[in-house]
Amino acid sequence: MPVEGGKTDMERIGLFSEMEYVTVGDKYVSQFNRPFNEAASKNRQMLPGGSKEMSSLQAGYFDPHFVRIFEGEGYVNLNQVRRRHMMEEAKKNLGKAFLPSNGDKKPCGLGSYYGTIGRPVPFFSAQSKPKEKYEPPGKNLYTNPGKKGTGYGYANVTIGKQFSHSADFYDEAKLNDKKENEEHHRLLKGTPFKLNLYPREYFDTNPYLFEKPLPPIKKAEKKEALANPFKPSSPGKKGTKYEELQDCFRTVLLASGRQIAL
Repeated sequence: MPVEGGKTDMERIGLFSEMEYVTVGDKYVSQFNRPFNEAASKNRQMLPGGSKEMSSLQAGYFDPHFVRIFEGEGYVNLNQVRRRHMMEEAKKNLGKAFLPSNGDKKPCGLGSYYGTIGRPVPFFSAQSKPKEKYEPPGKNLYTNPGKKGTGYGYANVTIGKQFSHSADFYDEAKLNDKKENEEHHRLLKGTPFKLNLYPREYFDTNPYLFEKPLPPIKKAEKKEALANPFKPSSPGKKGTKYEELQDCFRTVLLASGRQIAL
């Protein structure tokens, strides 16, 4: 516990301390009562000076007077600078300028080699070369000239020969059918095959129909049950031998079909 007028345990040890407050004694002001952009309504504000129209006058620019790119530089003569450069390059020459021994040769016409470095090339000569006598090849396949006509109603116009005329009988198809029918009946042997069930249908409408008489019904044999169960005369005996005899007796009775109560 802290002593009156002293420090707390957390402040004395120094390991832990209470978090500081963001505000100290400030009154709470609601966000609805706070003024928005209060500095905009105090003191002198920025004055843009009005809009400017685009023109070539100085009023159309931001600066009050025209500003030069180079101001106060000296005048430079380009011809003088070019001559100074040529004089400095001429100092680098060791001797006089090179002059060729012969002057330039000008061509005297189209296709001439005068004034060139090389000589005439024989492969490009315009003179005619000796050639062998031309022998035309033989003629190709001989054909007849085109025949006039469309082919309809004109004879010997197509590639093949004209078909010869052959007369047809009026009833030739009927006579041929008659001959084939007679030849067919001549090859037949006997009368046509007929079923003895005609005109009865091959399959009956009733699939469960059975024409043969059914066999007699077999009656199940009833076994006569014994009125009184069999009881042995002697009473039951205890022991292993008695149990063996009892099992043997039961098996014999079961084989014979009798029922007993043991």
